[in-house]
Amino acid sequence: MDNRYYTLGIDIGSTTVKIAILDDSNKILFSDYKRHFANIRETLSDLLDESYNQLGNLKLHPMITGSGGLTLANHLKVPFVQEVISVATALKQLAPKTDVAIELGGEDAKIIYFEGGNVEQRMNGICAGGTGSFIDQMASLLQTDASGLNEYAKDYRSLYTIAARCGVFAKSDIQPLINDGATKEDLSASIFQAVVNQTISGLACGKPIRGHVAFLGGPLHFLSELKTAFIRTLKLDKEHIIETEHSHLFAAIGSAMNAKEDVAYTMEEMLGKLSSDIKMEFEVERMEPLFSSPEEYEAFKKRHAGHHVKAGSLASYKGGCFLGIDAGSTTTKAALVGEDGTLLYSFYSNNDGSPLKTAIRAIREIYALMPADAKILRSCSTGYGEALMKAAFLLDDGEVETVAHYYAAAFFDPDVDCILDIGGQDMKCIKIKNQTVESCVIRWTGRRF
Repeated sequence: MDNRYYTLGIDIGSTTVKIAILDDSNKILFSDYKRHFANIRETLSDLLDESYNQLGNLKLHPMITGSGGLTLANHLKVPFVQEVISVATALKQLAPKTDVAIELGGEDAKIIYFEGGNVEQRMNGICAGGTGSFIDQMASLLQTDASGLNEYAKDYRSLYTIAARCGVFAKSDIQPLINDGATKEDLSASIFQAVVNQTISGLACGKPIRGHVAFLGGPLHFLSELKTAFIRTLKLDKEHIIETEHSHLFAAIGSAMNAKEDVAYTMEEMLGKLSSDIKMEFEVERMEPLFSSPEEYEAFKKRHAGHHVKAGSLASYKGGCFLGIDAGSTTTKAALVGEDGTLLYSFYSNNDGSPLKTAIRAIREIYALMPADAKILRSCSTGYGEALMKAAFLLDDGEVETVAHYYAAAFFDPDVDCILDIGGQDMKCIKIKNQTVESCVIRWTGRRF
């Protein structure tokens, strides 16, 4: 067996596992980075197996770091080092000129200040707003992934204001922009800018970020336009940008540099430890069930099935009909009704990033099915994209969503006095009095209006 001194750094992050194996001169012999999808033990085992196949049965001095690493360290009997110490160690060895390090992870963000030998860390570890997970969520709204956002952002022309403190807040800013026809290029760059704003305002809190700045973590390593947005906002020149080859692995590299001489295992021993059963589950508090029995659920369904829309065949319909389009925050709905209120055609689809294209598909279907003896007499739009639909299709009317809800509810029950609506981005409680909307309480992505 090779008796030289090798260290193993393991970084268990909120969404990924990273490892780095160094020799006695801190040269990286093996490194890799994988999403763990909540299966930390198996992911780490796969990474170590890959390194074993490449390097053989080395004797390693291991060290674990990361937000999810302490429990695993205790199980494996491997030392644990705090993440900021790991990152600071790696920066002092590999980028000693660093004055400030900005690190974005899967579900946390950090700013580390190096001042006169002291290290100060500011971290957002409670909410995933403005982190890698946040970027993934926003990418899904544009029907792409994080790397797709990066490609779009390269060709942006305008930036929009988007909240990044919370994912649901950001979605509420982005959906209306999508519905109004904002380009994916501009939205992608705006999402990255929102991350920058959140990191600087939320963590720095007015403390200047100046001097030589290093950018660490997966999102800043793999997403060039996100890094560019930071550089643009901080007004950094090339001299003050710290370029690091393995910026996404610094915590793992730093933990390897902090390894203890008195703790050592062979690669096979490490793999053996990981093959044993390791319990890392956490207790989850659960809500009481909505229905205490199947009978109670059936009674609920029967009660709510009392009113239903009378459906008819568009293909055999003769006469005037009326078109309604609801451009919602996440879906587009269309309905064509006859003069007596019979539903002749209905459409419901995810917007897929373009409510206008989705509505065009619905209208084409209507005209393909509508016989010569039927004619659309009037049309109306509602929802988040009301103005967009009305302008694009030259519709006759646009109606406020709460009023549209009331008209539909009153069709079934003229005495309706309360309407509950749960949509893609909001929840509404509409109170009706004297056949008029008296009040509307909206909880919009956690905010009340």
